[in-house]
Amino acid sequence: MQSAYIIATVCAALLPVAAASGWYLSKLGSERRRHARVSELSSSYFRGLNYLLNEQPDKAIEVFLQLAEYNRDTVETHLALGNLFRRRGEVDRAIRVHQHLIARPNLSDEEKTIALLELGEDYMRAGLLDRAETLFTDLVAMDAQAPSALKHLIGIYQHEKDWEKAIEHARRMETITGESQGATIAQFHCELAEQARASRQFDEARRWLDAALQSQPESVRAQIVLGHLELQEGHLGAATAAFERVAVLDVEFVPEILPQLLDCYARLGRMQRAEKFLLDNLDRAQSVAPVIALAKLFASTRGEPIAIEFLTRQLRQRPSVRGLMTLIVTDLHRSEGPTRDSLLVLQDLTRRLLEGQAAYRCTRCGFGAKSHHWQCPSCKTWGSVRPIHGVIGE
Repeated sequence: MQSAYIIATVCAALLPVAAASGWYLSKLGSERRRHARVSELSSSYFRGLNYLLNEQPDKAIEVFLQLAEYNRDTVETHLALGNLFRRRGEVDRAIRVHQHLIARPNLSDEEKTIALLELGEDYMRAGLLDRAETLFTDLVAMDAQAPSALKHLIGIYQHEKDWEKAIEHARRMETITGESQGATIAQFHCELAEQARASRQFDEARRWLDAALQSQPESVRAQIVLGHLELQEGHLGAATAAFERVAVLDVEFVPEILPQLLDCYARLGRMQRAEKFLLDNLDRAQSVAPVIALAKLFASTRGEPIAIEFLTRQLRQRPSVRGLMTLIVTDLHRSEGPTRDSLLVLQDLTRRLLEGQAAYRCTRCGFGAKSHHWQCPSCKTWGSVRPIHGVIGE
């Protein structure tokens, strides 16, 4: 009896220990399962990122879809999934993902704002600019992610050519971020000036140009537009002064104003001043345009032999297919027989060589164009398209 009593006592004493041990082992197993689950999620997440880095979006989407189903509360997964759909052009699916995310009641303010920004970008990609504008305007009004929302709004107004709204929001961006937007705002003012000049509202055009120069005193474009405006109104002296200022501000834009400037010099009877302008910019400019213009001027004022000698000497220093074409054309006037036939073949070859060649390139995205654009058609950056220099370039 005493032995039975002792056993019962020991069992009673060990019962709490057994219960505690069972609880601990159960907890340990739960922790292991939880860690295994987290580890699996992390592994899948990084696998998806790896697919993205290796430009395999189809596999990345498959992984993120699985993650979204496995853990419906993962905001980052849904954001990544929406971005992938938008990048692939599946904008409708991106919109649905982001709308579903925004509808969640447990999102933080920061998470909801990010999702709204993503949804706005979806709308822009889908061409639903009115919806995007409303969404970004609401975000700006709430001061939520204001710089990002303002940037998108400015992009929308540029696309719609609503330059006054673009100016208003660019100024607000300047105030919020403290970063100068003067160069961009000057471009918007120049767009308005060009519109006014095209409709012959010359006083209004001048007001916009004054505003452009207040935003960016060294604006090359404002001087070019002013030169065209003065020329359109018959103010040859003022047009000449505006075009000459362009060369001072940025000599690379001399080819853009040279035909109009030389026309002003000729109509004013100031060909000596024209020659001085070209000689002053001959060494400053990488462009072959002043060389060609001087050769043509020498041909008319000093004779073709001097023009040919000058052009030949310059082409040895700065080889240029465009300059070679000018030399061939000049030689054609003095050639006959087989020599003329050979020059005609060379002229055709050089013309074909230049056909299709880009004369300008965006310094930001590399977009090439035959004519100059103030805003890059590809990356939408202002003032980044510059002349291409070299044998085949300007």
